[in-house]
Amino acid sequence: MGLIFQPLFWQFVATTYALMVLGFLDETVEKAIKSEGYCSRILRAQGGTRKEGYHEFSLRVEGDPDFYKPGNTYRVTLLAASPAYFRGFTLIALKEGKEGEKEEDHAGSFQIIDEEDTQFMTNCPVAVTESTPRRRTRIQVFWTAPQIGTGCVILKASIVQKKIIYFQDEGSLTKRMCEPDLTLEGGNEKTMPDCCACGTAKYRLTFYGNWSEKTHPKDYPRRANHWSAIIGGSHSKEYVLWEYGGQASDGVKQVAELGSPVKMEEEIRQKGDEVLTVIKAKAQWPAWQPLNVRAAPSAEFSVDRSRHLMSFLAMMGPSPDWNVGLTSEDLCTKECGWVQKVIQDLIPWDAGTDSGVTYESPNKPTIPQDKIRPLTSLDHPQSPFYDPEGGPIIPIARVVIERIARKGEQCNIIPDNVDDIVADLVTEEKDEDDTPETCIYSNWSPWSACSSATCDKGKRMRQRMLKAQLDLSVPCPDTQDFEPCMGPGCSDDEASTCMMSEWITWSPCSASCGMGMRSRERYVKQFPEDGSLCKVPTEETEKCIVNEECEPSSCIVTEWAEWEECSATCGMGMKKRHRMIKMTPADGSMCKADTTEVEKCMMPECHTIPCVLSPWSEWSDCSVTCGKGTRTRQRMLKSPAELGDCNEELKQVEKCMLPECPISCELTEWSYWSECNKSCGKGHMIRTRMITMEPQFGGAVCPETVQRKKCRLRKCQKSSGNERRHLKDAREKRRSEKIKEDSDGEQYPVCKMKPWTAWTECTKFCGGGIQERFMTVKKRFKSSQFTSCKDKKEIRACNVHPC
Repeated sequence: MGLIFQPLFWQFVATTYALMVLGFLDETVEKAIKSEGYCSRILRAQGGTRKEGYHEFSLRVEGDPDFYKPGNTYRVTLLAASPAYFRGFTLIALKEGKEGEKEEDHAGSFQIIDEEDTQFMTNCPVAVTESTPRRRTRIQVFWTAPQIGTGCVILKASIVQKKIIYFQDEGSLTKRMCEPDLTLEGGNEKTMPDCCACGTAKYRLTFYGNWSEKTHPKDYPRRANHWSAIIGGSHSKEYVLWEYGGQASDGVKQVAELGSPVKMEEEIRQKGDEVLTVIKAKAQWPAWQPLNVRAAPSAEFSVDRSRHLMSFLAMMGPSPDWNVGLTSEDLCTKECGWVQKVIQDLIPWDAGTDSGVTYESPNKPTIPQDKIRPLTSLDHPQSPFYDPEGGPIIPIARVVIERIARKGEQCNIIPDNVDDIVADLVTEEKDEDDTPETCIYSNWSPWSACSSATCDKGKRMRQRMLKAQLDLSVPCPDTQDFEPCMGPGCSDDEASTCMMSEWITWSPCSASCGMGMRSRERYVKQFPEDGSLCKVPTEETEKCIVNEECEPSSCIVTEWAEWEECSATCGMGMKKRHRMIKMTPADGSMCKADTTEVEKCMMPECHTIPCVLSPWSEWSDCSVTCGKGTRTRQRMLKSPAELGDCNEELKQVEKCMLPECPISCELTEWSYWSECNKSCGKGHMIRTRMITMEPQFGGAVCPETVQRKKCRLRKCQKSSGNERRHLKDAREKRRSEKIKEDSDGEQYPVCKMKPWTAWTECTKFCGGGIQERFMTVKKRFKSSQFTSCKDKKEIRACNVHPC
């Protein structure tokens, strides 16, 4: 394995790269490198400049995984052990067994973290190198794993230290990661190592939907497209919410087909100590909106040493049983620390409970139930993801899991960046009140009375008012806070107290039309210490009505989704909620049921908002017309300045890159004017110039290359009658002399010329070109008096009409 490139260029490339690192690369060498092609000349040293088996340098992937998850993003670090350092480096990712000479040999994609430290190579954009040659001991980049079907990947690094190049095919500068087989039986049954991290970590999960008519145009459902509520949890390795190759539980089936998280939440909560946090985030109607219109759904959760995995799922609707999610994502690292960030693009998977092939296929249960599997582009020609060439499915969502706090003493062997540690400390200090600075609230109200007047467990509530949300992309926590309580005279510490869980949300109505029943449950969290039984009810039922008119002309619809956020941040606004049509009327008539409800909503008075900003404007044009420049965008302060200070940024500047600058046409100087083409009277003469540089990248076109001007010599005299006789006699005399010369030519040879050649082709099709013809000497007289006998050339203008 490894990078196997052309041997003849190894020494040249190694020497050239070392010179470039030291700043001695001249223009000639630079041009030679740029002409070498795609990535077939990436640095590889030989001979005296190459060292292997050297362990002062190492290439590490966060968590040190042996397997990568397709689409997942990993942090890659290149390290030098003290006191070593390096000046330059090259980092690439190749499919196993490939040499890197073709674009398809490379796997995944890198993402620059620090532009002052790293950049993509000019001649090989898939590789990463240093921005400036200087001493360094550490660099970091993100690497996003390739899609399903790539196989094993080799990450390779080369190090330049002074004039020595360190490059290892199998060693500390090489990392091999393979793609797991997601469809094997018991895919998650492989042994998972125990977590050795200390303390706990808190994470925020943010879900970004990318499923839209623009990204996935085939058969995109314009009506009622949505993401269901997100449901999941942080859990131990003994509990599996869902897995590829496994069977969908009743809870997974309910999410997959109906978008309802009720049963799934019940299943999670019943696992007791196997689960640390239940992860819940609201649904999205419609499936995609810009972040300046609606914040991305998010949820916070915690992990500890025994419950260091997280899983979640969400249904894409409408669909037969298609979902996205993560399963058993390990947030514990081999270094006994907590992963800082996970970014993963998601493709849809099939729960195996419905056999539909399109978004709005009729309900068709799969009997017996199939195994959970990822969708592919070759599943069915009618599938919205079908591709006859079998290409990868464009991701329909992205999830970002970011560590926001750590608690307790940490024991990871290799510490994180100083910035990470500082961020964690700051978060811990604010743990009692994690309200974002962009959310402005009133003070909390006093606690209400307990909802239970007996020793049954109840809850009490306090409220606060959201006065302003200064950044719509940052979600604001709830305005209500609850805590468990009991009636007067009761205590949680009493031996006879029965500790109950919260009520699980109501089940769906038992009837799809008309009167039915629904139920909810709770379970015993702690039995009385005195051994007595819990006499409190664990189940409640009540009547429910769905689609009151159960006639052939009635529609069957889903329950209403949650209300969307108010359209206004202050004052009066509007909010919406949606539901879907599950079945059209049996008699074929039009469905008259409303699928959208709108009502007014009142936010705090606008005069209480100290800082309200308009959305960002579009980016301006680049400051240059070619090459590197900058562009700006702005936003305005909408609230009156006298209502409060606003320290928000109103202008942003970023770099921009346009195509290369145009190169204009370059020409030689004009030649001298030719002789006049007439010996008397009016004539013309010409001059020419040649093109030395053709215009490129839209540069100025070439001007004329031939110029012509008039010339006027002495007047041609008209001959009198006597003069005409003299001229005639002279011509006769010359003719007779010529005949004599021809007859004596062998004895007295003269300068004989070949006839004129044909005119050459015109040098240009338009705009003025030139033609030439030649007369060469056929026989040259040996006497010195004929030394003026030479070859002749004539030039004339052609194609002088404008282009």
